[in-house]
Amino acid sequence: MSPAAATKKKDEFDPNIFLATIGEGRKMVAVRKKQTIFAQGDEADAVFYIQKGKVRLTVVSKTGKEATIAILSEGNFFGEGSLAGQVRRMGSAAAMTACEVLRVEKVAMMAALHREHAFSDMFVAYLLARNIRYEEDLVDQLFNSSEKRLARVLLLLARFGKEGSPEIVVPKISQETLAEMVGTTRSRVSFFMNRFRKLGFIHYNGGLESGLQVRCSM
Repeated sequence: MSPAAATKKKDEFDPNIFLATIGEGRKMVAVRKKQTIFAQGDEADAVFYIQKGKVRLTVVSKTGKEATIAILSEGNFFGEGSLAGQVRRMGSAAAMTACEVLRVEKVAMMAALHREHAFSDMFVAYLLARNIRYEEDLVDQLFNSSEKRLARVLLLLARFGKEGSPEIVVPKISQETLAEMVGTTRSRVSFFMNRFRKLGFIHYNGGLESGLQVRCSM
């Protein structure tokens, strides 16, 4: 290999390294469990990438009703609305577990996307995949029963379809949070969860908030 080729290979941009290291406009932030990362109405000046842990995205209506938009984990971005002209945060983000997130300032993120094709390709692919997920969520809300919607939420939280074995669903997730995500009442969630447990689809000890195992039979 020629010296020029070796230098080019050495300097080749790696999106994973970019997202795992600190640098200009990038810093790693340790977030305590339940700590707010940003609040609805805050200035939208950065994008975040989850290295470790789980983050809950919520929005509060003018009447004070809170809804859970998503629960994100390792490898997910959030706060990307700042790249599309969003001046203020439309929702809030808080850590459900102890987290490590990379905070990338808007200017640094835009520069990397414009400069590095490998990174922009990765980011666009992520956004397209999440857009598909949102479309699936909408179809789910429009056409499926609340029982099927709950089953889908549990499977998504357990990350079925990902490599490796299903993981324990987010610790300390409450039936109220599940009800918000499904679009039903807490009592209906409780009824369906008891049914799922009797059928052997899920298993948990010490109550739902201690964590639960979603089984492949679901």
